[in-house]
Amino acid sequence: MMEYSVVIPAWNAASTLLQTIASARAQTVPPRRIVVVDDGSTDATAEVAAGAGAVLIRQANAGPGSACMAGIAATDTPLVALLDADDLWFPDKMERQIAVLLARPEVEIVSGAVRTFASDDPLHRPMVQSGMLRPTLVIRRGVFDRIGPIEDMPGLRGDMLDWLARFRHAGLCAEELPDVVALRRVHRGSLSFGRDALRDRGYIEVARRALMRRRAMAEGGGGT
Repeated sequence: MMEYSVVIPAWNAASTLLQTIASARAQTVPPRRIVVVDDGSTDATAEVAAGAGAVLIRQANAGPGSACMAGIAATDTPLVALLDADDLWFPDKMERQIAVLLARPEVEIVSGAVRTFASDDPLHRPMVQSGMLRPTLVIRRGVFDRIGPIEDMPGLRGDMLDWLARFRHAGLCAEELPDVVALRRVHRGSLSFGRDALRDRGYIEVARRALMRRRAMAEGGGGT
């Protein structure tokens, strides 16, 4: 079985982080290492991470992309799994995804579906989302050498959208499991909660970069 590390970018996540780490530890194929990157939190995030036995990295607030890359730099396993600090994994998530990577060496990323849940909204209606979302991703670490780092966008939204767009632009292979492998928490205060004109600027930058790549390819310049 291939070894993997878990990287958890965390910002003011003291109230949810312990559950998140526990869901990573409960995997039927456990990780070699769990790395929590405290991205300039002002609450007890760092203390919770250290108390749970995770490898703790602290940095000034820079964004989830920067935090992910700091965590990845602290690992040496052939696989890296990303997990947001307020989300949860099902126990067999990693076992199922690693099986795909072992059987299909051409696959560089395996993802799956998530089901949303709300810890502070009794009227929230759970829904299932597909697509390559951070808490579902298992990545061969060599992909970062080919694609480059996860970069934070203006407003700190869209970092994974940009990186995954570059992944697709490079023609690399991904596989998405059809079943739910993770639970995504919906709560006020998270970076992804609701619509916000200032935070949503990141999505505009993602679209701009994608357009520039397409133009470069059309002009014969390739580009990433």
